[in-house]
Amino acid sequence: MSSVLPRVVCIEDEPEMIDLVKLILSRKGFEVIGATSGQTGLHLIEQLQPELVLLDLIMPDMDGWEVYQKMKSNSTTAHIPVIIVTAKAQSLDRMLGLRIAKVDGYVTKPFGPSELLASVQQVIGKKV
Repeated sequence: MSSVLPRVVCIEDEPEMIDLVKLILSRKGFEVIGATSGQTGLHLIEQLQPELVLLDLIMPDMDGWEVYQKMKSNSTTAHIPVIIVTAKAQSLDRMLGLRIAKVDGYVTKPFGPSELLASVQQVIGKKV
């Protein structure tokens, strides 16, 4: 296997946010692959089998919950952990995400580097 860096697919419709995530995580030894649409993100997840997916909820083509449901209903991607990264900070959304949909983590925008790293570390157990 050529890539020893843990792969993270970041599905986010704002390229600046993908750049920020890349900046934060690449410094800690992660390879971050960005996708600006849900459809592209799903394709990348199937193709790359990343260690983790960072998923925005509000996107134009396909919202994050739809991406999540498609991922979890596909036997080749169902095992991949997902952290929701969103500006939707309402407690109801957080509760739905963590309890009902069983996402692995939830980070609210705007976030600091340490918050993102702590969430990633908690989910995939890598010392960051």
